Amino acid sequence: MDHDTMRRATAEFFGTFWLTFGGCGAAVLSAAFPELGIGFLGVAFAFGLTVLTMAYAVGHISGGHFNPAVTLGLWSARRCANRHVLPYIAAQVVGAILAAGVLYVIAAGKAGWIPNGFAANGYGDLSPGKYSLTACLVTEFLTTFFFVFIIVGTTSKGAAAGFAGIPIGFALVLIHLISIPVTNTSVNPARSTGPALIAGGPYVTQLWLFWLAPILGAMTAGAMARWIYEPADMVETRVIEKRAVA
Repeated sequence: MDHDTMRRATAEFFGTFWLTFGGCGAAVLSAAFPELGIGFLGVAFAFGLTVLTMAYAVGHISGGHFNPAVTLGLWSARRCANRHVLPYIAAQVVGAILAAGVLYVIAAGKAGWIPNGFAANGYGDLSPGKYSLTACLVTEFLTTFFFVFIIVGTTSKGAAAGFAGIPIGFALVLIHLISIPVTNTSVNPARSTGPALIAGGPYVTQLWLFWLAPILGAMTAGAMARWIYEPADMVETRVIEKRAVA
């Protein structure tokens, strides 16, 4: 692995670690804290803020994916080079697993603490609202589709430069407000993997859905966004080239 790819993968590691630790940490440690719990709204904002903060901290290094589905979606949109896909995904998964491990160490420091679902994702009996497999699949597909579509749109030519992290972070807040009761919100296979390994048992068995649905949604969004945004980008490129020749 060359130096540039290593630097990018390291940025993805830290970004995904922070997303998993911050978002799942809010769910595990603070959501139902006696009397002062932050609830669904607080957890939703925690996830959005992790992406917002890391987008500005390391987004200029790696692009700020922090999510295997986003990496594959941007690859589908021709926004991510082939050589970066596997290193990014590996770094994201390792970051999420380590973050879940650290969170477990902290949470287990409270006497009588029980991990329960440990902010893991699930369907059927493991869904917070007991939603069916079909409902959870549709939710994860659709929310990831729009998440990636927003990412591509806000980072395309003509969008307000330097502000993409804000709508992307708030998009993740909105996604959590919609889907926490359904799946506990994934839209991110790495974020799902770390807590599932801690929760164990059936959560690991159901992990396949939280890889499949987000990746399908993201890659569909990438292809659709390429169709919508790429023609305009190509026209602008041709205009610049003609001016240069003239």
